[in-house]
Amino acid sequence: MRLIYVGLLFILIETVALNYYAHSSHYTQAKILSRANSVFGWAQSSVFGVKHFFTLRRENMELSERIAQLEGQLAVYREREANAQTDSLGFQSMDSLLHESISQYRYTTARIVQSTISHNRNYITLNRGLMHGVVEDMAVITPTGVMVGYVVGCSERYSVVLPLLNTDFRTSGKIVGDNNFGSIYWNGHSPYKVQMTELSKYAEIEEGQEVIASGLSHYFPEGIRIGYVDSFTLNENQTSYDVEIRLAANMTKLNNVLLIENIDYGEISHLEQTQGRDGEQGSQP
Repeated sequence: MRLIYVGLLFILIETVALNYYAHSSHYTQAKILSRANSVFGWAQSSVFGVKHFFTLRRENMELSERIAQLEGQLAVYREREANAQTDSLGFQSMDSLLHESISQYRYTTARIVQSTISHNRNYITLNRGLMHGVVEDMAVITPTGVMVGYVVGCSERYSVVLPLLNTDFRTSGKIVGDNNFGSIYWNGHSPYKVQMTELSKYAEIEEGQEVIASGLSHYFPEGIRIGYVDSFTLNENQTSYDVEIRLAANMTKLNNVLLIENIDYGEISHLEQTQGRDGEQGSQP
């Protein structure tokens, strides 16, 4: 008990001494106030940093959802511009709600919950499924508009994506500024590069040029970024280029993604399959 009294007395004396010292001069008061503000500012900054860290995921999802919304609106304007040359008066008289309904593409967001990059057939799992409006054959891109893959399977709450880093992946790409297109695939080697074959030898190509989706695939709208020309050579027959492409997205660090549904995909696929069956029947003797 005596030690407690001694301790309390010491604290009381120290408090009185510090108070006397703090009020001994204006310089001392300013110095102590400055130091206190510095300590308080550091503490406040640390608390804010911790709070901000735990809200990053929510903020990232909100940002991705906003990007998806803007991408949908942008798709509408692109289609308006493309059709304005042939029917400008008709488009000018359309109601804004009708404009929203004519877009060929629908955008939504998702977060990656699991992915692999070390196999020949890698997959990505998303936290969105049928109950969220996700369906098979939806394109998957980063929030900055870079190609990731496309949806190949859905459950009620989750979906699976076939990414660029899968040897079964195929799509069509082209060099920016050139209308020749080639076939994009992955040879199973580097997680930072994919390949393009069957690019015409007449294509205008240089190292560093951007490679984008050609629009010939039903999955990806034209202009979706893929990467940049790393190197290229003519094939053995000297008829086309084999191109090495450095990916624009780091597939090892993906988190949030955008999904794009081509609303016309089912109709186009059905029509092509019907024409294929008709062609086979017509060729029979």
